[in-house]
Amino acid sequence: MTGDELRLFFGLLDAAPSSLLLLDYDGTLAPFREDPAVASPYPQIAVLLRDILRTGLSRTVIVTGRSLASIIPLLDFRPIPEIWASHGREHRLPGGEIRRIKPTETQREGLAEALRAGRSSNLPGRLEEKPFSAAFHVRGLSNDIGERSLVEVRRVWRPVALRVGFSIQAFDGGIEIRAPGRSKGDAVEELLAETPAGTPAAYLGDDETDEDAFRALGSRGLSVLVRREWRPTHARAWLRPPEEVQEFLERWLRACGG
Repeated sequence: MTGDELRLFFGLLDAAPSSLLLLDYDGTLAPFREDPAVASPYPQIAVLLRDILRTGLSRTVIVTGRSLASIIPLLDFRPIPEIWASHGREHRLPGGEIRRIKPTETQREGLAEALRAGRSSNLPGRLEEKPFSAAFHVRGLSNDIGERSLVEVRRVWRPVALRVGFSIQAFDGGIEIRAPGRSKGDAVEELLAETPAGTPAAYLGDDETDEDAFRALGSRGLSVLVRREWRPTHARAWLRPPEEVQEFLERWLRACGG
């Protein structure tokens, strides 16, 4: 974990009375798994998040494409952090209150159509239904079989996306079709609007869906790409998981007095 961006940022963090820590989940806090339902956080990272939350000095938020229902069972530490889920459509506040942006009837019908098309394709892979989207996972398949499945799923989803205005986006290990109008970037913008100017803020994320968040954060904070291998990105720093993410959070905890 090196670089001028990180050194400058932690200098600001050390002197600040409060901070904003924004974190993607899969690939950032937790390893990718063939079955996402068993993708618990890296153990030491879970401990660090717990300790940062208990300082009360850093607003710590998970920003994820997962649904709330799928991520909460994986967080076996307390307190449970604030969560923006479903690409900014579900919001669990620190006290447990949940707010949702409901899909329109057209969006519900489009999602149902996408799920039917995905199931009828009978392709190798796993179809996941979410409240506002559908995802097709190929993690665990050979590269050739996985790529063929993704090409075919994209083909059968494209007419649905065009008809109801959905987007189709790749993520690490699959593709997702989802309703328009919200993204991780929207969640970040709302969080920044609630945060006093000058508060140190950082967003850590690994995949293409995090690019919206990196752009939304812009010059207001430090955007960090989390991947074993570099890729082109709007992020300003790069960490390899899990070791460098752990180092980053240890440094954050020290800045909070932990």
